[in-house]
Amino acid sequence: MNHPASHSQSFTVTTPLYYVNDVPHIGHAYTTMAADSIARWHRLNGRDVLLITGTDEHGQKIERTAIAAGVNPQVHCDRIVAKFDSLWSKLDIKYDRFIRTTAPAHRTIVNEFFQRVWDSGDIYKGTQQGWYCVACEEFKEERDLLADKHCPLHPSKQVEWRDESNYFFRLSKYQQQLEALYAERPDFILPNSRRNEVLKFVAQGLQDFSISRVNVDWGIPLPTDPDQTIYVWFDALLGYVTALLDPDAQVSLDNALHSRWPIDLHLIGKDILRFHAVYWPAMLMSAKLPLPERVFAHGYFTKDGKKISKSEGNAIDPIALVDCYGAEPLRYYFLKEIEFGQDGDFNETRFIEIVNADLANSLGNLVNRTLGMAKKYCQGYIPNCNATDIAADNPLKILGRDLGAQVDIAYNNLAFRDACEAILNLVRSSNKYIDDLAPWALFKQDKHLELAQVLYSVLESARLSAYLLSPIVPKISTDIYRQLGLNIDFDLICCNNSNDDNTASVENWKHHQQWGILQANSQLGEPQPIFTKLEVKTAPSS
Repeated sequence: MNHPASHSQSFTVTTPLYYVNDVPHIGHAYTTMAADSIARWHRLNGRDVLLITGTDEHGQKIERTAIAAGVNPQVHCDRIVAKFDSLWSKLDIKYDRFIRTTAPAHRTIVNEFFQRVWDSGDIYKGTQQGWYCVACEEFKEERDLLADKHCPLHPSKQVEWRDESNYFFRLSKYQQQLEALYAERPDFILPNSRRNEVLKFVAQGLQDFSISRVNVDWGIPLPTDPDQTIYVWFDALLGYVTALLDPDAQVSLDNALHSRWPIDLHLIGKDILRFHAVYWPAMLMSAKLPLPERVFAHGYFTKDGKKISKSEGNAIDPIALVDCYGAEPLRYYFLKEIEFGQDGDFNETRFIEIVNADLANSLGNLVNRTLGMAKKYCQGYIPNCNATDIAADNPLKILGRDLGAQVDIAYNNLAFRDACEAILNLVRSSNKYIDDLAPWALFKQDKHLELAQVLYSVLESARLSAYLLSPIVPKISTDIYRQLGLNIDFDLICCNNSNDDNTASVENWKHHQQWGILQANSQLGEPQPIFTKLEVKTAPSS
């Protein structure tokens, strides 16, 4: 899309800015696949989409990790960032902005935002005493710690006692405003289970939190006291704002906020919910800025029913996993099989069974057998009929008529599983329709009109299924479309930088969300298998 859109026509979604103390794990991949899929859906619906991802690169944990490796912190960050970018490429993630908190522009934005909060009188100097988890970059309540002062989120890490003079943000000042926000905008935090967690936390009474650290060199110096650095979370959350700067714009907070603020959707893991649902809106209130529209927190993963842990040797390496099985099976399984917002489990055998059943046995079989019959009975052309020739009580037409609207609701609610199940219902119904109507028998009986209507109904249902699945499996959907004689590349139309005249205009394809697009007597492509069944391989782990 080559013209700026109003905010009502635009959609901006962010992943977290991933902390680069270590290589990406499966949770990073999961959030980003979801963000990419919802971005693709909005692009298909004609919206001007900005998908933001990036890396959080400051803080004591990174400083210590780099020292342990014997490298400069920036060198360490560069190495890990390359791993993230490689994974996004392998997973076919079409992000628009990749922000790094070590970028010079980001420091400018952080300093300007800090000044606004300072001018609001919400920053003061005080003393912080307590147990600090370097891995979390967060102080912990003693009652929440495990035995022998271990962090509940990092059980192998002991917390450290800190007694520091820091600068604090007056979070307690915004207790009532936050409670009013949650009451007035019940969809601000989703799903409801996560919203309830936040309500319970805030109801206990909010405490001011320190926004600076001493004896940490790897960070942005505090503008009012260069001997201290800005707390990594106060710094990192502002990466969402820095990412909004147009590449050729003068760096300023006002320019970053000019056209796309507030963010429509923050996608995060539930481990960082408090920062996004409590600290972040309070900081924005202090700076007198509008709040994001929605924060959605997904759950944790287990592997074969057990908690994932490097110490247990069962961590899932997403780079090895995608190298082993490919991007589309992973995108499909994680978004279809795990209810987004809930905890989920990865079992390699079940992964292969689900993907083979849905993409090979159901969708792949439908496309292959129908195109084969069209080649045999219609010389490789769409039958000589259109959607208007199909009876209103045709079961596939009935299912297809409302499917686009149903799937639209599911995508907008981040209910990827519901979207896939609704689409699969049409696919399975189409396979049953073939079995029940037996086109081969109609051909032998010279019932050419009935044969044409059956084949058209199934071909059109396969097309609609591919279109609606394209945010999740774009390459499979593109393959199906091309075999149906439609020259469209779902990767290109879901890329804001596309200049391909045949695919760049999403508006030309919005109507494809409806059942009945295929045109009579159009030439079909050569039928080929769209998905090769997976076989169990050595389970990748890190």
